Amino acid sequence: MSELYPAIKPFDSQMLAVGQGHTLYLEQTGNPKGLPVLFLHGGPGAGIGEEYRRFFDPQLYRIIGFDQRGCGRSMPFGQLQENTSQRLIEDVLAIKQHLQIDTWLLFGGSWGSTLALLVAISQPEAVSGLILRGIFLARQQDYAWFLDPDGGAAQLFPDYYQDFLQPIKESLTSQNIVDAYYHIFTSGDDVSKMAAIKAWYLWETRISRLHVQVDEENLVPDVHHAISLAILECHYIKYQCFIDENYILKQLDKISHIPTNIIHGRYDSVCKLEAAYSLHQGLNNSQLTIVPEAGHSAFETKTSAALCMATKAMASFLREDK
Repeated sequence: MSELYPAIKPFDSQMLAVGQGHTLYLEQTGNPKGLPVLFLHGGPGAGIGEEYRRFFDPQLYRIIGFDQRGCGRSMPFGQLQENTSQRLIEDVLAIKQHLQIDTWLLFGGSWGSTLALLVAISQPEAVSGLILRGIFLARQQDYAWFLDPDGGAAQLFPDYYQDFLQPIKESLTSQNIVDAYYHIFTSGDDVSKMAAIKAWYLWETRISRLHVQVDEENLVPDVHHAISLAILECHYIKYQCFIDENYILKQLDKISHIPTNIIHGRYDSVCKLEAAYSLHQGLNNSQLTIVPEAGHSAFETKTSAALCMATKAMASFLREDK
């Protein structure tokens, strides 16, 4: 990951109450007077971690990150109530108001790309630009690619897919995959719940990189992270991310003027490349970079390099545009 900027610490962190019993962890890094950029993490449920800060030149950017509802350091942890796409959009707008920001750049990968697009559609006048990686458009075909036995991921990784199905095999005759997992996550005993969480997390982690990590003991290093990722992803997929089918592509006219950089790994097995291509085709002011020798992860070497190049180029463009 030598292409990344050096590791840095936040200059500010706080807990922000946003209503419905939810409080968000919010942090800022880099230059307090720099170009404001909001980092939107994936999952849902992945949390921000620390490495995301390294995609941005800390001299140029005021880097803003937060843990979305129910994950990371936000509270209450794992909460599904009042945890919808609409609430997350409201949270982003509340953060913008709280930090007194007029316009900002949105940077999101995977589910973060979905949320960035939803936020931009809801308030396009406040978005100076978009940098999006590993595009997920929350369509039925995107869910099917990731989870269905006839989907792309299952066809590429049939052995790993069988491991993924193991905790729910007895339920598949009466329930679909997502409902079976959701039942365990929300009402199963502790043993079955943790087995299901590990299986869900392993499935996504195993297929996220072009070169699969061999040491499986290190694939679930953080149980806290695995719990929120599995449960919240399942929750959002069960309810089709709380948006209508093909909603994003139907709304692109609202954001077609926003400069957009789209980055997607050629061999992404979590989010199919077609989504990035379709998004690019619908946005007149977009640039698509298909990263060779890369899967879904933002931290594969060539993807990290492409993201850093995108933030550098966007900073130059936005400063010239003023």
